[in-house]
Amino acid sequence: MKRYAYIVLTISILFAYSSCKKDDSHSEIAKIALRDIGNRLLLSHKDSTSLILPVIKVDSEKYALSFQNKLSIEPDSLVFFIKESINKAQLPEHYLVEVIRCNDKEVAYSYEMKYKEEERIIPCAGRILPLHCYTIQIGFKTNKKQSSLIYLWLIIPLLMILGFLYNQKMKTTTTQVDSIYYKIGNYKFDKDQSKLLYVEKEIALSKKECELLEILCDNLNDVVKRDELSKRVWEDHGVFVGRSLDTYISKLRKKLKEDSSIKITNVHGVGYKLEVSKI
Repeated sequence: MKRYAYIVLTISILFAYSSCKKDDSHSEIAKIALRDIGNRLLLSHKDSTSLILPVIKVDSEKYALSFQNKLSIEPDSLVFFIKESINKAQLPEHYLVEVIRCNDKEVAYSYEMKYKEEERIIPCAGRILPLHCYTIQIGFKTNKKQSSLIYLWLIIPLLMILGFLYNQKMKTTTTQVDSIYYKIGNYKFDKDQSKLLYVEKEIALSKKECELLEILCDNLNDVVKRDELSKRVWEDHGVFVGRSLDTYISKLRKKLKEDSSIKITNVHGVGYKLEVSKI
């Protein structure tokens, strides 16, 4: 599952990177197309010497074309040149064109080209714009549905990864809680589950056995007095019979017998000690 998450993340990053590269490529192609439009406009006026100023990217999908000198613009020629250059550059066929006067920033002419011919708006094609300083702006209309799908391609894998990481965290937390145990030689003592684990073998423990073993584990290799064991295990849970402690110690010894390094030693007249020669 972790490997799958890495694969999804890698694909998402590559997809995002390729989308960014595609946007950069689109921008450069658009600038080339606008310079081609400017060149064709000037040549239509037999002007092969005046400069076309650098194409400016106004925003993410809008570009501005300017000229060194004033010129007059014939709208039907402008429409034709733009259409030809954009088609040749394989740019989006839905775009808005605005011819803006340099001095007052007023729109002298504009039209909208759409994918469907019947939806195109191209007014006043026969009226020539007089000699003036103009900036031609072309804004491409992106396919919103396609853009949304691109974002979905990026968002969905990221959500999947976040969900995976959250589940992993929850599993880790649960595992950490569930795996609190004492290591006794080759045994694992799971006090919450009241059992001993030896290799693949599970050995059930009674409540009293668990309580005794926990105290002994907390004082590993140290003597725990009989009175302390009796008090903590039996005092609040019923009547203590003199031999009860010895009986339960005997039971624990039998359940820990698989590992010879473990001993529960009786220190005469004092108490008991859980010894592990190798930990």
